[in-house]
Amino acid sequence: MKYVLVTGGVVSGLGKGVTASSIGLILKDCGFRITAIKIDPYLNVDAGTLSPFEHGEVYVLDDGGEVNLDLGNYERFLNIKLTRDNNITTGKIIQSVIDKERRGDYLGKTVQTVPQVVDAIQDWIEQAAMIPVDGKEGPADVCVIELGGTIGDFESMPFCEALGQFSYRVGPGNFCLVHVSLVPVLNVVGEQKTKPTQHSVKILRGLGLMPNLLACRSTKPLDEMTKEKLSQFCHVHAENIVTIHDVTNIWHIPLLLKDQKAHEAILKALQLQGVAGEPVLEEWVSRAKICDELHIPVRIAMVGKYTGLADSYLSVHKALLHASISLNRKLVVDWVTASDLEDASAKESPEVHESAWNLLKGAGGVLVPGGFGDVGVQGKILAAKYARENNVPFLGICLGMQISVIEFARSVLKLRDANSTEFDPETKNPCVICMPEGSRTHMGGTMRLGSRRTYFRVSDCISAQLYGKADYIDERHRHRYEINPDMIKELEGAGLVFVGRDETGERMEILELPVHPYFVGVQFHPEFKSRPGQPSALFLGLIAASSGVLGDLLKTSRHSNLKDISS
Repeated sequence: MKYVLVTGGVVSGLGKGVTASSIGLILKDCGFRITAIKIDPYLNVDAGTLSPFEHGEVYVLDDGGEVNLDLGNYERFLNIKLTRDNNITTGKIIQSVIDKERRGDYLGKTVQTVPQVVDAIQDWIEQAAMIPVDGKEGPADVCVIELGGTIGDFESMPFCEALGQFSYRVGPGNFCLVHVSLVPVLNVVGEQKTKPTQHSVKILRGLGLMPNLLACRSTKPLDEMTKEKLSQFCHVHAENIVTIHDVTNIWHIPLLLKDQKAHEAILKALQLQGVAGEPVLEEWVSRAKICDELHIPVRIAMVGKYTGLADSYLSVHKALLHASISLNRKLVVDWVTASDLEDASAKESPEVHESAWNLLKGAGGVLVPGGFGDVGVQGKILAAKYARENNVPFLGICLGMQISVIEFARSVLKLRDANSTEFDPETKNPCVICMPEGSRTHMGGTMRLGSRRTYFRVSDCISAQLYGKADYIDERHRHRYEINPDMIKELEGAGLVFVGRDETGERMEILELPVHPYFVGVQFHPEFKSRPGQPSALFLGLIAASSGVLGDLLKTSRHSNLKDISS
């Protein structure tokens, strides 16, 4: 097994995840099987209880693992299916060490950071790297490891020590370190400053980690003088210093690295030159070009709670982008804070309220993503009501589906107090209830998580057609509440149809409003399985309906099998 470690310096948010994904993609195009590991040095056992405002979305894997959003980048770029063990946290490591200590596995020895914790990290990396993630038998050829945080952070020190030891453990020719660092440009003098990267590399080397490549983030390509200076003071060959400068779209990043021959430096460090093919990346070249040239806009109003941080809905945004590119549309997302649509906002901030409604009414389609808590719920209900009553294409995901049912019950069934027991435990008309197997006291890992099967009950519905008339689909879930099965008969009698259900027939998975051009709600999260070359069927439907070409898309879907998108 060969290992590529990606670290970051100077500041956070440099794009280590995209860099690691791009490196994996290039190596995959060279003919190697790739897997990936993300290390997060926080004490949380997993990302499940983290606020999207702090860390962005919680990404869900097939096995139900709630992980860092960077694993979503790995899956999208590399078209692989990772496991919960591919995300290492300090919490997981400490928990495993304490469990061993309680069992007496350490035979009475004093348990310390060195060697027990450090050894546990190395063992976990080796074991996770061996898990097949591409549908083939046996381990991958190369494992790309991303160390989260910034070099020098106190909480990442055990991992730095472990990775320094690990580089010696696997031996020369099996370990390559790529350090992503910032080269800022001061507007006053317009000079590319190398000192931050010099200090970052100095810290890195002091921790026993020697960089093979420098990937420098900058607004513009590095000039030769800057490269020479970095080479001299960081002890990295100039040809091993690449620039990741600002680009028009993310698909250019792998192409930037390829054009600067980053793969050749990595292959040399891993002693793989003789068995590697030449990367072409034709599909990515084409996609990057198409994305730059798109000019016909499609506007989607994203009505959510965490709109202040785009990463909170990263996979949803990527799924919209995948679908819009495939239909040759330029995606324009109008971020609408749900609470700004509510009546209280009209009184407190009338201009904000009016602006939010103008964005909603100006959009070609409306999307209400998942979420938790009652903040902004009334605004989401109003958005669903607007879309339903005005024949505006609508997609509700998880909570978005649940609020569409609440709105329908209130407006059509005239059940004014219809609600979810999440928001009103005493409601007399509970449209949404807590699942019997769900925990009301413990948050982490207690939801219905991971891949679950949905069976279509109506073969000619829009959703089934979009999935290529499949009998069933497998999609990823993350929810604690569900549609109340006791209200299904009444809801369907009024015109709402639950076209997809689980294997028992009691759990509602997909709803549609047949009299509407495109009104779809799903309990699962289709965004987690959308890929650049295989967009999610339901996101395709939303973009197509919002662009006025849904009929053409459905004709195409009848002659193809889109089930692969979800399997």
